[in-house]
Amino acid sequence: MARIHLPTPLRPFADGAASVEVAGATVAAALEELVARHPPLRKHLYDDAGKVRSFVNLYKNDEDVRYLEKEATRLADGDSLSIVPSIAGGAEDLSNEEIRRYSRHLIMPEVGIEGQRKLKAARVLAIGAGGLGSPLAVYLAAAGVGTIGIVDNDVVDDSNLQRQILYGASDIGRPKLQAAAERLRDMNPNVEVVPYETRLDSSNALEIFREYDVIADGTDNFPTRYLVNDACVLTGKPNVYASIFRFEGQASVFWAEKGPCYRCLYTEPPPPGLVPSCAEGGVLGILPGLLGVIQATETIKLVLGSGDSLIGRLLLVDALSMRFRELRLRKNPDCVVCGPNPTVTRLIDYEQFCGIPQEAAIAAASASGMPEISVQDLKAMRDRREDFVLVDVREPHEFAICAFPESVKIPLGTLPQNLNRLSTADEIVVHCKMGGRSAKAVQFLRDAGFRKVRNLAGGIDRWAQQIDPKMPRY
Repeated sequence: MARIHLPTPLRPFADGAASVEVAGATVAAALEELVARHPPLRKHLYDDAGKVRSFVNLYKNDEDVRYLEKEATRLADGDSLSIVPSIAGGAEDLSNEEIRRYSRHLIMPEVGIEGQRKLKAARVLAIGAGGLGSPLAVYLAAAGVGTIGIVDNDVVDDSNLQRQILYGASDIGRPKLQAAAERLRDMNPNVEVVPYETRLDSSNALEIFREYDVIADGTDNFPTRYLVNDACVLTGKPNVYASIFRFEGQASVFWAEKGPCYRCLYTEPPPPGLVPSCAEGGVLGILPGLLGVIQATETIKLVLGSGDSLIGRLLLVDALSMRFRELRLRKNPDCVVCGPNPTVTRLIDYEQFCGIPQEAAIAAASASGMPEISVQDLKAMRDRREDFVLVDVREPHEFAICAFPESVKIPLGTLPQNLNRLSTADEIVVHCKMGGRSAKAVQFLRDAGFRKVRNLAGGIDRWAQQIDPKMPRY
């Protein structure tokens, strides 16, 4: 006897059976016996003319019967006949090696052979190969997603290794995409990794996105996040979103065709500098793994077309208390990109939209008279023992990592209450880790009447890079 294997969507019409043994000597006879036992299957397999529906593919063992003798193909004892719905993109058969590799998927009725073929045919684009992109890409490759595109133009830094599990110490200094592609191809040679070693912007996003089924956003800045959202809306792609900061994370699936987009949730970005980056505020190394795995899960569910996705829901993760909360999201009828009367119909300048046109901001700061000092000039001042006050506006836990011993330590948030510790008569140099927070402090002091105050360009991090390599960097 031969055995007919039923796809998950048809099993409810066959009393839940995953497979049925039949005595038919041909494919046609086997199918007739199947629908005779389970009449509800007939309308799903045959059209009104009594022909097998065009979207139903039939496989004898590993061979498509269309290339054998079609429905007249003979079946012998022990043969298998698989009913496989047609898959957009022309999914290929699984090799014996792939069947062994994905066996734990194949024995799950929610995935099965047809689900694994969908994964093989799928094309997923990961934006970023950092904290979120690393676990996302690893699990997509392990799951057998056929094509994984990755956009990133960064190099591996030693500070990445605390959370970016794609890389090891031997990768420091290498382009992330080069190291990531090697790792993923070694993990699963059946997966095609397509690297885009470029900065995603308005000039290339639409062209890249059109080649993929699902976009997974692992970015760490607001301009790119809004760019990804708008490009997904304009190309009709689902946007699998996650973000992380310290112990907290968010995840959702934004898909304008089925629910809200990112702009429905956040119509405008926060003011520049209000929300610190992970480089400034830190992140628990495990957290991007947790959120990246959620992204991978949601991506695979979209490809399989099964389960309840996070469309219309925002998942909030608090790792410190290990609590998960869920908020309902609604489509904004006034959304400027996915609403009925959109005003954003093409990609825009997202750095300008987010208020951080960097080069212009630097030029404006210079024109406004906010002076900076280089780490080389600061070293010369210290060597000459000049009379000046060095102010450190980082947080107390950062002081413990590295600090100038003579600095006056005033965290930025407490500066208004500590103005009495500084004198307008003194020459003042202000620093933080990389120069952003200290620039705010300089502007605040200038507004308060301090005129002899300068910002240390690049902060204590640049000092450690260019002046004192023995100073710890973080």
